Amino acid sequence: MAGMTRSFTLTRSAALGRLDSITPHLGRAYTSNRNTDIGSEREPTTSALSPFLRRRLLLEEEAVAAALDDHGPDEASKFIEEVFWRSYFKGHLETRPTIWTNYLDLVPEGRDQLGAEPALRRAFDRAVTGNTGIDGFDDWARELTETGWLHNHTRMWFASIWIFTLRLPWALGADFFLCHLIDGDPASNTLSWRWVAGLHTPGKAYAARADNIRRFTDGRFSPRGLNETPVPLDEPDRRDAITLPRAGLAPSGEVALLLHLDDLNPESLDLGGARVTRIGGLLAHAPDAARLVRQADEQAMSDGLARAEAHFGCAARPITEGWADGLPIVTPWAPVGPSATALPATSIRLRRPWDDLAWPRSTRGYFQVKTAIPTILRHVLGR
Repeated sequence: MAGMTRSFTLTRSAALGRLDSITPHLGRAYTSNRNTDIGSEREPTTSALSPFLRRRLLLEEEAVAAALDDHGPDEASKFIEEVFWRSYFKGHLETRPTIWTNYLDLVPEGRDQLGAEPALRRAFDRAVTGNTGIDGFDDWARELTETGWLHNHTRMWFASIWIFTLRLPWALGADFFLCHLIDGDPASNTLSWRWVAGLHTPGKAYAARADNIRRFTDGRFSPRGLNETPVPLDEPDRRDAITLPRAGLAPSGEVALLLHLDDLNPESLDLGGARVTRIGGLLAHAPDAARLVRQADEQAMSDGLARAEAHFGCAARPITEGWADGLPIVTPWAPVGPSATALPATSIRLRRPWDDLAWPRSTRGYFQVKTAIPTILRHVLGR
């Protein structure tokens, strides 16, 4: 994957190029091979579209439509479900935002714990530098920090070993991922770690097993000493889901368009009768984001602003004080995370039809979303 994950170009053009090249493999081949991590020096078995989807340089419906056109609904079903998992996670966090705020509180608490427990600090340092002695895990820690990428199945193994074998705080592991993954998404990352820990589905933890790792790494790794019978973590009862906040409507007349890292697809926004005469870009990285992540975000934002400038015919640049010149600020909806926190309180947030259909069904488990996939696709794609 050296030629792949170490050279992501985060532009709309690159996203469409990647979609074009991977689409022939999004049917049976994807279903059969997606769980196998064949190593960082080879082409990934996953789609590797997530860095583009995370910033909406590529829209979910574009990826799904390409797979459907090439393979049909049956053969493309696994890929389509994986795309909807991302939407489910976003909707779940959007309707249960205290999960995110609790995670943010747990990160500094975990760091305090490291300061108070020298043995735990040493275990943490060995984990993030790839010096635990656990076969595979150490390679993955180094791959993550050097390339900003890990195979999806590998992320689950890593999280399970972090939590149940090394007994490190799960929130620090989620923070380690979010700071280093080029496709790091607040919802997918937080809820995936919670799922492994047994918190998302209470009482059901994910166990990293040596035989599973051997099988799905083609025998490259065979770790010993793993905790293969983990006891799920628990936590105090969480609040019930809240009603999905209402989206806004763009006013008629002149507006200032604010782009952010969760949606860099300004050409496809439904702005009604609004006329964009100012365009700004908001760079809100994950806290302590690594250099590779910041560079990826900056490249993606630069591309989004350039396309917005060409599309709307007015100057586009990173925001400064007074950039909107008193105009109403309109922005694509930013799901729970750094961008949403940084948006001006008075901004009018526009939500896409895809999210409007998927997110209200995301308050519990994934099944509600899965069963609604045909309905959602009929509404969004007209098929």
